[in-house]
Amino acid sequence: MSYVIGADCIDVLDRSCVEVCPVDCIYVGGRKSYINGNECIDCGACEVECPVEAIVVDRVARKDPDLLAHLDDSRAFFELPLPGRAEPLGDPGGAQRLGEVGVDTSLVAG
Repeated sequence: MSYVIGADCIDVLDRSCVEVCPVDCIYVGGRKSYINGNECIDCGACEVECPVEAIVVDRVARKDPDLLAHLDDSRAFFELPLPGRAEPLGDPGGAQRLGEVGVDTSLVAG
């Protein structure tokens, strides 16, 4: 189980979720943040902190078509090359070490 950030985060980028994440698994794109499901420890701190209630547990996202699209999109953010990058991000081991990514998937950028 992990968490997913939905459409309500687009163009908000409050980053309060980033600040409370104990494992630094929330990566900042250009218009939205993304949770790396492989690095997430399922603590739920981000969900509670989100001011726009954009973060939900993945089992809830799988039952909602809009959230499911963002769950799949979050996987793509890490598993496929993003615009301007030759390689996928994969599991970098921490967002702070990587820095802001600054680009989004086609779902969010479009």
